[in-house]
Amino acid sequence: MEMVRVKYDSLIKNGSVVFHDEVKKTNLAVKDGIVVEIGDDIDGEADVVWDAEGQYVFPGLIDVHVHFNEPGREDWEGFSTGSSMLAAGGCTTFFDMPLNGVPSTTDLEALQQKGKIGEEKSFVDFGLWGGLVPGNENDLAPLAEKGVVGFKAFMSPSGNKEFAAVDDNTLLNGMKTIAGLRKILALHAEDGTMVQFLQREKERQEKFGPDDYLQSRPIAAEWLAVRKAITFAEQTGCSLHFVHISSAEAVEEIQQAKKRGLDVTLETCPHYLLFDHEHTKKLGAVAKCAPPLRELSDQKKLVDLFLKDQIDFVASDHSPSPWSLKEDETNFFNVWGGISGGQFTLMAIIELSVRYRIPFPKLIHWTSARPAKRFGLDGKKGEIAKGKDADFVIISLKDSFTVEKNSLLQKHKHSLYVNHTFPCKIFATFQRGKLVFDNGRIRASKPLGQWLKL
Repeated sequence: MEMVRVKYDSLIKNGSVVFHDEVKKTNLAVKDGIVVEIGDDIDGEADVVWDAEGQYVFPGLIDVHVHFNEPGREDWEGFSTGSSMLAAGGCTTFFDMPLNGVPSTTDLEALQQKGKIGEEKSFVDFGLWGGLVPGNENDLAPLAEKGVVGFKAFMSPSGNKEFAAVDDNTLLNGMKTIAGLRKILALHAEDGTMVQFLQREKERQEKFGPDDYLQSRPIAAEWLAVRKAITFAEQTGCSLHFVHISSAEAVEEIQQAKKRGLDVTLETCPHYLLFDHEHTKKLGAVAKCAPPLRELSDQKKLVDLFLKDQIDFVASDHSPSPWSLKEDETNFFNVWGGISGGQFTLMAIIELSVRYRIPFPKLIHWTSARPAKRFGLDGKKGEIAKGKDADFVIISLKDSFTVEKNSLLQKHKHSLYVNHTFPCKIFATFQRGKLVFDNGRIRASKPLGQWLKL
C-alpha cells in the first residue's frame, strides 16, 4: 500500500529554534495556522518551505504599545503601513493605543470603527486598548465587554486635545471600575503638575533647548507618578501596567509594589536601553520622546536592572508623525515627542543579548512570552510549541543590518535608528504560518491580521 505524504501549509527546516528553555536545531510543520509537528524527522510536503540552515527561528514579537492614529490621522501612520513596518521587524501581534486617532478610542462606537479598519488593513494580528479620560467612566464596561485588552490613561498632558489627562478623581473612580471589570490599566506615569510647572519655568527663562526639555521632565516626575498610581491601586485593587518606564528609580518602586502583592507589570522601550541624552542633543527632533532619553549615568542604571530581569517586557511605543511636526528648530518643547522605531524592537533586544551575552531563551520572555501571559494570549501565542499559532521570525546573526531611510516601511522616513547598525538581520516573518515578510518586502497578497478580542 502506497504511503500518502502529509501536506502541510508551511515547513521550516534546519533552523535553530528558540524555545522557552533551550535553542535546538529542528524542523517545524504548520497546518491551518498552528504548529502541528516539531522534530527532526518530519516527512511531508508544504506550500511554503523555508530552509533556515544557519538561521534562528524566534517566536513572533508581541508589541503591546504602538500608535497607528487611524482613523483621523492616517497621514501620521495607519494600519497598513504600520503593520507592514512591524512585520518587517518580526512582530506578529501588536496592541494599538487609543489616543491619537480621531475619534480617540474612548467609547464603543470608536472601538468598533477602529477594529473594522484594522481587520481590513492589518498584515498581522492586533488588539486594541481603550482609553480612560475624564467623563467616560460609563463607557468602560461596554469597551471591556467588546474585548479591549485594557485601558490607557495619562497622568500628564498627552499632547492631544482629544485625549485629556486624568485628574485624581477620574483615576480613582476609573481604577475602581477597571478592577471590577478584571481589566488592566496602563499608565503614562509622569506627574502632570510637576512637568507643567517646570516647563513654564523654562519658558519664562526663555530656555527652549534639549537640555531644558530633559530638565522639565525629571526622573522625580516619573517616580512620583508611579508611586501615586501604586497607592491608588492598593486602595482600589486595580491591576496596573506602566508603559515606557525610563528610570531605575521607577523600576525599583514598581518592584517593591510587586513584593507587597500588587498585580503590576512594567515595560521599557529599546530606545531607553540603547540611547541617551547625548543622542538627543546630537540628533535633535527624531530623538525627542516623553519621558525623555536620560543622561548616560541614569541609562546605565536602567540597563543594569534590565539585565537583572527587573523589567517585565519591552515595547516600541512607536509614535510617528509627519516631519512637519518635528521641524521647530528654535523651541524643542514645540517638537512632536515620539520615537518612530517599531521596526527595530526585536533587533534592538538581540543587540543587547549579543552585547551582554544574554541567552536567547531568556530574551524571548521580554519579547513574547511575558506579554502573551500578561494579556491572556499565552494559550496560543508567545512561544513556539505544538498547538500554538505559527508566528515565527527568521533571523541571521551572520548578517548585520544598517538602517537606511529606504529600509523604513513606516509612512514617514525619519527615525532615531537611521544609520544604526544591528548585529543581526531579519529575513522572514510568518503570521500563523503564512509568509508575510521576506527579505525586505511584504509578501502577503492581502492583509492577514485578526482582531484579538480579550
